[in-house]
Parts: sequence; structure tokens; C-alpha cells
Amino acid sequence: MSTPGSHLAGGAHLPDPARGPAQAGPAGATDTVPSPFASLGAGFDRALTRGLQRVTGSALAPYQSAIVRIGFGLTWMLFLLREFPHRAELYGPGSPWGFDLAKRLLASNHAFSVLMWSDSRGWFELVYALAVVSSATLMLGWRTRTSSLLFMVGVLSLQNRSIFMGDGGDNVVHIMAIYLAFTRCGQVWSLDHRLALRRAAARQGGEESAGRTVRDADPVGITLWAVLGAALVAASVAGKLSTGWAVVFWLCWIGQALWWAVRRYAPGEPRTLMAIMGDIVHNGAMLVIVAEVCLIYSTAGWYKIQGSRWEDGTALYYPLHLDDFTPWPALSHVLAGNDVMVMLITYGTVIVQVAFPFTLFNRRVKNVLLAGMMIEHASIAIVLGLPFFSLAMIAADAVFLPTGFLRWVGQQLGRALRLRRPAEAVVIHPQRAPDASETAQRDPAAEPAAG
Repeated sequence: MSTPGSHLAGGAHLPDPARGPAQAGPAGATDTVPSPFASLGAGFDRALTRGLQRVTGSALAPYQSAIVRIGFGLTWMLFLLREFPHRAELYGPGSPWGFDLAKRLLASNHAFSVLMWSDSRGWFELVYALAVVSSATLMLGWRTRTSSLLFMVGVLSLQNRSIFMGDGGDNVVHIMAIYLAFTRCGQVWSLDHRLALRRAAARQGGEESAGRTVRDADPVGITLWAVLGAALVAASVAGKLSTGWAVVFWLCWIGQALWWAVRRYAPGEPRTLMAIMGDIVHNGAMLVIVAEVCLIYSTAGWYKIQGSRWEDGTALYYPLHLDDFTPWPALSHVLAGNDVMVMLITYGTVIVQVAFPFTLFNRRVKNVLLAGMMIEHASIAIVLGLPFFSLAMIAADAVFLPTGFLRWVGQQLGRALRLRRPAEAVVIHPQRAPDASETAQRDPAAEPAAG
């Protein structure tokens, strides 16, 4: 109930005598109302700070980067071994795409291939052998920094030599070989990781008398760095490298030496700074890999929508009747004869490819579609006879696998391998501190000094 005289004409209010005089701020200022966006800004600042700490504090997705490394290294190695009898016709002197034609094309598109340095059979055999070896070492995780760079050189050199010999799977390997060179893909499931664990356990157990000797002595890495440096000098002096690629390779070689020197002589803030820079580069490369896979599926799905055969649900029917894509004719004819199955697979493929990039924010739906895509690619390998394309796509899909699932698979494989060992070969090691593996993964000093 209002008191008399408390209202003025037009609805204005007078001060209530019972409450006392209104309190005025400094210089007669009235009470300020807090901004409704204040809490929103504070929350954004906190989220941004946490994000920056995660990006700069560690190399994210170690298991995902490891499975991608293993998958693409295995895919390319198996492909090179499968085509070993036909290697000269595919990429060598016997290729229909001759050396002069390839050299003319690479001069126009500025692609990279060390096979263009010489048309001799010996040089081709050496490059092909190095491509196989680098694939194996990358898959095993031995000297992953050097192996990933040599893997990229091998992939680009062979594929750019004969660009008409590849398919969609080769394009994926081509792209991912470049991205893997920027990742720390040997943090887990690698020979480098096993060596790091041994060094961490030795330091923790006090079994080494000179810590710097065990930590930094790396004759294999230094020898590898020196050999590659000599090859780089020879290629630069001979004028075999373009300016862009020369800059890339020299930066990688000098960066490796700088990293070794910082670890040995400046183990404080300089090493921390370089570790942060390495984490940022790794996390950025993993983000690009994720975006690339999403782009592959989204473009494939939207292009399929525009095709009349995909619209009427009969697209699968036609490749099942092509001799090049029927390794099992009876199976292909049975599948092609089921109209309902053909329609479901055709429409399901389009729906999954278009929808997958939009499901990344829902973990459960994403995992369901991811399992469906992997099953689809495994079916393509069997039904259509495209095993290397399917392996490449499954390796790319693996970047989205949950960490818990990958760790469970790793544990199961580890147990299976331990059970297969002979009884006399089983060695029970003393129990070490539970955080030794974490220390080996996060401590940059546990990584190989060179390579």
C-alpha cells in the first residue's frame, strides 16, 4: 500500500521517508547495475585459459596419432610389397608415363619427387627400398621424427612420379604423409616409447651413475642425422631441390640439431619453450587431420547426393557387375540380386557420409557412425577388391576412436603377446612407480636426442 504523496503525476516516485534518504555515491553517482554479460565474459576467459593450457601443456591425442601412424605405415608398406614385382612398370623406367613426361609435368606443377633426380634403374631401386624401409620404421615407431619425414619423401616421390597410377586411397596416403611429419606420433605404441620407459625407469631406480650420459648419449641418432645432413648438402649443391623444399628440409635438419643442443646444454626454460612449440605444432597437425577426414566425407556425401544413381538408390548395383571390382563373382551377384539390400546400402552410405561431420559433438552418435563407416570400408575391401583403399580410409577414421577403446585394445594385445611367450622367456620385472610411464611420455628428455 502506497503512502500519500508517494506518487507524482506520470508515475514518478518520491523517496519513502520510512527508508531514509537515498544513498548517493561519489559525486552524486547512483548505484550501478552489473552487466548481464559479466559472467559470460568470465566463463569465456576461464575456458580460453584452460584451452590454451591444454594445447601448450602436452601433445594431445597420443593414442590416436599412434594408430594413424601405424595404419598408414602398414598400408603403404603392404602396397609397396604387393606391387614389388610390378614396381618398374608403376613408378620406374618401365612405366608408360615416361621419365620425360613426368619431368615436364613436375616442372609445371612444382611437385616433389626425388625420382626425377636420375632416370637410372639403380636410383629407382634405392628410392623404392628406402620407401619400404621408412614405412616399416614408421609403423614400428623407430626414430619417428626421421621416419615420418622419410616416409613423406617416399610417398611423394613415388606417387608424383606416376600420378595416373593412384586412386582415392593413394590420395589419402599422400595427404596424411605430409600431416604425420608434423606430429609427435611416437608417444605410445612405439619402439621410441619403450626406450623412453627404460630410461625413465633407470633414472627413477638410481641405476645410472651419470644421468646426462644415459639421457643424451645417442650415437645412432647422431649418425643418422649426420648421414641425412650429408645427403642434404649433396642435393643442395647439385641443385636438385627447389627453393621451397630446400628451406623445408634444412629447417627440419637444423631444428633437430637445435633440439639436441638445447636438451644437452640448456635444460631449463629454452627446453621448456621448445617443448611447448612442439606440442602446439603436434596439436595443430592433429586438428588438421580431423578436419581433413571430415572434409573427405562431407564432399563425398554431397557429391553423391547430386548423382541420379545415388538418388534412386541403385548406385551400388553397377560396380558389382564390373569385372575389375568383382574378386568374388558369386558374392557380387548375390548382393546385386537383392534390390532391398542395394537400396539400403546406397542410401545408408550417403546418409552416414553427410551426417558424420555433424555428429562430432555427440560422442555416442559419432561412435555408432564411425563403426558403420569402418565396417563399410572393410566390406569394400572384400566385395569390391580394394584392400589398400579400405586400409587407408580405416586408418584415417581411426583418428576419431575413443581413447578408452584404444587403450583397452592395446592392453588386450599386450596380454595376448605375453601369453604367447615361452615359459622360460618370461621375466618378472620389479614393480616400479605408477607414474613412470607418464613421466616418460611427458618428459621431453626421454625422447631420442636425434631422429
